[in-house]
Amino acid sequence: MTMKKMTLLILKILGVFLGIIVVYVAVGYFLPFIEVPAKDDGQKKEIPIYIYTNGVHTDIVMPVQNDLHDWSTKIPFSNTRSKETGYRFVGIGWGDKGFYLDTPTWADLKFSTAFKAAFWLSESAMHCTYYKTMKEGDDCKMIMISRNQYKDLVKFVDEKFDKDAGGNYVLVPTNAVYGNNDAFYDANGKYSFLDTCNTWANNALKAAGQKAAWWTPSDYGIFLHYQ
Repeated sequence: MTMKKMTLLILKILGVFLGIIVVYVAVGYFLPFIEVPAKDDGQKKEIPIYIYTNGVHTDIVMPVQNDLHDWSTKIPFSNTRSKETGYRFVGIGWGDKGFYLDTPTWADLKFSTAFKAAFWLSESAMHCTYYKTMKEGDDCKMIMISRNQYKDLVKFVDEKFDKDAGGNYVLVPTNAVYGNNDAFYDANGKYSFLDTCNTWANNALKAAGQKAAWWTPSDYGIFLHYQ
């Protein structure tokens, strides 16, 4: 192959790659405006849940315990640094294990981590964070749901956790936690640019019969329906 042909081939590959990025950004911006409406099951909306974002990544925040489910039995307080037991809410998010454990800030992002995450090449994890209180704001919205909707949400979230032979969540032993009130657990599924942490949170809302974006890779795609 001549140098000219090789150069043209490289330029074509770069053009295709850049084109995919442009299309992805455009689709990721416009598709979230298509709303999947909430489903009213006719029941009283009595259980509060929250959507919470750190600016990049959305968690689903639920009561630690009620008469329908006790998250502390599967996500023990003792697995956090603080080991405190006075928490009232637990935020759960799904994402790429490499991003969670190796990229505490964007400055720590490596090309290899991003590449693996984008193309189904790494494992996933659940990030679980306990809170004593929740404060509504631009980054945190409360949603009231029914008991049946909450059961559906719990089922959706629970199924994403990897489990041992005894049905217990599998703790990821690491010091790369974000604070004194969180822990990581192994998860099912592969993260990719088509199935991100925010896509998962958006699907969790759908599972609970709440309004959501038709598809979104970003937190803004979720929150634009809760302004």
